[in-house]
Order: sequence, then structure tokens, then C-alpha cells
Amino acid sequence: MRAVVIRTFGDPEGLEVVDVPAPVPAPGQVRIATEAVGVGGVDAVIRRGTLSAYGFREGHLLGSEVAGRVTAVGEGVDASWTGRRVWALTGLSGGYAEQAVAAVEDVLELPDGLSGAAAVTLGGSGVVAHFALDRARFAPGERVLVRGAAGSIGITAVQLAARGGASAVAVTTSSAERGARLRDLGATHVLDRSGGGGPDAPTNFDVVIDVVGGPELPLFLDRLATNGRYVAVGVVAGQPPTDFGMRLLDAFRRSLTFATFSADTVPAPDRQAVRSAQFTDAAQGALRTVVHEVLPLDQAVSAHRAMDAGQVFGRVVLVP
Repeated sequence: MRAVVIRTFGDPEGLEVVDVPAPVPAPGQVRIATEAVGVGGVDAVIRRGTLSAYGFREGHLLGSEVAGRVTAVGEGVDASWTGRRVWALTGLSGGYAEQAVAAVEDVLELPDGLSGAAAVTLGGSGVVAHFALDRARFAPGERVLVRGAAGSIGITAVQLAARGGASAVAVTTSSAERGARLRDLGATHVLDRSGGGGPDAPTNFDVVIDVVGGPELPLFLDRLATNGRYVAVGVVAGQPPTDFGMRLLDAFRRSLTFATFSADTVPAPDRQAVRSAQFTDAAQGALRTVVHEVLPLDQAVSAHRAMDAGQVFGRVVLVP
């Protein structure tokens, strides 16, 4: 089968389409003939070699979530899974391929009316957005800032905050066109990447959800209101300065909170319950997914170029 691996760490051109044996499901796993593969920010971080200290090596097969039809099951898995159309989390590898395997507890049957592309746009990111707001103890009437809102996590977080009764939902983004699209999804204020906005924009926020990280993170810590909560869910712009915590100590009397969040810390049944509800909402039109572009699997390089250039609004999806 065809798959996309990292031939060399660095630029997107280091990705390569190769022929590899089809995976065999181990006990507790299912095999899926993929119809859609999500291209996420973590894929770009791995491709660049940023996480090589965590065991990622050249030759790694990228991809963490797929949608498709179950073609085989491993030992101990109910045979009735065969033939079902599902979304699946493959971990941090194995998704960019014509066939993929996943643990059955990370597989969810798709509702009628939800496309594979929509499923891989929402499946991983929607859970992160939901539990990040939960970790931030977001409550109706609060002001929320979503930093890096043009990706699938940010787009979902904007919608959930608006649905949850936020008094303001501000976003940072790179253009007026993107800002207009985010307003259509529920944003009330559009800021530039450094947090600047018009005279009516809030000057501080009760909750900040940050997908970006990077050297400007301390500037957004300064935008927290008293008792404000900041949750970092990604570092697509790299690590923040090593001394960023000094901003919190300097504002000691305002009782600010900074937290990181990974969906890996949420029990699988809780993740699946939220994901199932979001898939139903999306199938019924109550939650919107934004697919930037659908590309053939062998154009993974183009997908990563677009991500690196900051051109993606929503999610790029690969199809075998």
C-alpha cells in the first residue's frame, strides 16, 4: 500500500510516498481502509524534527486520525466492527496511508450525513477545544480569547465559547478575510497576531485558549483579567521564552493561572462521549467544520507547504 513517511526531517520536501506492507491488526485493534486523513499541526512539528528527542526518527509514517471503513479486526475485537464506517485515532503515526490500524477504544462509528473529511477535521480538534474550555473553568458571561483561531482547534473553540454564552469571543488571526470568516463562526472581536484590535476590543480576558505558543506568549499572559486562566493547547510557533513564568509572578496579586492541556490526560470513554456528541451536532449542522482543501495522499508535501506558509484556514485533508 502507499504511505507517506519522513525521508528527512525539515522542510515539506523531506516527505516521501513509499510502498509498505498493509498493517495487520494486533489484538484489540481494527484495520481501516482510509477515505480521509487529517493533516494536523502536530504532523508539521514532527516533520520538522522538533520532537526527535521523544523518539521520532526519519522513516516515521505520519498521521494521527483517519476516517474510513473497517476491513479487519484483531483478536478480541467484536467481528461486527467489520464493514462499519468509522473515525479513528491512530496515535502519532500510521494515518498517512491507504490502510491504518487503531485500538478499538479509539474508534467511533460515524453518524449518517457526516463526511470522512468533516470527521477528521473535528474528531481530534473538537475534543481538545471542549476540554480546554473545561480546564479553564469557562463560565457564561466571561470574555474568551482564542489565539491562533484559524486552525481546526481554534475554529471549534470559537463556536463552543459562543454557544456557551461568552460575553465576548476575541480571536487572533492574520487577515481581515480570516477575521470575517471567524465572525461568521461566532467571534465578536478580531485582533492581529500581536493582540492589537480596534477601540471596542476587550483589553483583558477571563480565559485564553492558545494554540500558538512561541515567543509572544508572554504578551498574552499580560491580557489576563484578575483570576484569569490561560490554557496552552499547542506550540505551533515553537516554545515560549524560558522565563515566561515571571509574568505570572509579577502579577502575583491578580491570582492568574497558566496550564497546559493534552487530550491524552482525559479518560478514553470521556473523550469518546464528547466526540460522539460533536459528530452528531456536526451531522445535524449545529457545529460547523471547515475543510480548507482536499488533496490526494501523494500531495502531502503541498499540504505541509500550505501549513508552513500559514495559508490554511481549517484543516487540509488527504484522500488515498
